[in-house]
Amino acid sequence: MKLFKSFTLFEAALWLFSVLVIVGSAYFFGSDDIMTLGASLVGVTSLIFIAKGHYIGQALGILFSVLYGIISIHQTYYGEAFTYLGMTAPSALFTMIAWIRHPYKDSDQVEVSRLSKRKVILIFVVTTIVTIAFYFILGALGNGQLIVSTISIATSFFAASLMFFRSPFYAIAYTANDIVLIILWSIASLSDIANVPVTACFSMFLLNDLYGFYSWQKMKKQQNRDQGTTR
Repeated sequence: MKLFKSFTLFEAALWLFSVLVIVGSAYFFGSDDIMTLGASLVGVTSLIFIAKGHYIGQALGILFSVLYGIISIHQTYYGEAFTYLGMTAPSALFTMIAWIRHPYKDSDQVEVSRLSKRKVILIFVVTTIVTIAFYFILGALGNGQLIVSTISIATSFFAASLMFFRSPFYAIAYTANDIVLIILWSIASLSDIANVPVTACFSMFLLNDLYGFYSWQKMKKQQNRDQGTTR
């Protein structure tokens, strides 16, 4: 409860709105999939803490990744399963460790970092290699919606890399990933209405990631003022 008390009024309202939309969509469309509902609630909660720069968001992100990976396997979205089980979950673990090791002063807030040109180039090169490799891997596995799933892997890997390096632009990359996932699960919803709650979940992720970018920019400015820098 102490962690939730740190929420601003807007953060509390955003979290509550996200929860109501997710639970409401599950109820309205008659979904009784407890795992999907649980994963969605864990996911939006993790994003609020990540937006605050708190490492607990990464811990919740690991749990969400595992649950979402299992859900994706059932839908034959192997690209999503590979992404979240094999990449996002381990990345969240490494990121959590990195955030714990780089707190801002003695607070629970992570220290915002600035990306060097070298890191940006490295991220783009590795993301390109991973994207091309998984396009062929997923094609061989008969992945549903191959092109969309491949784009999802690219945006997710790029976003996870930015988050590891503590860049505010992680949120913009994840916003792009959210849009891809909304499209992916909207397609799945056309054949099975039970997938609508998952679509609603990523719609809420989109709102939370947009707030995350605003929050991290605000954190960056505040930290710069405290340190007397203009970076």
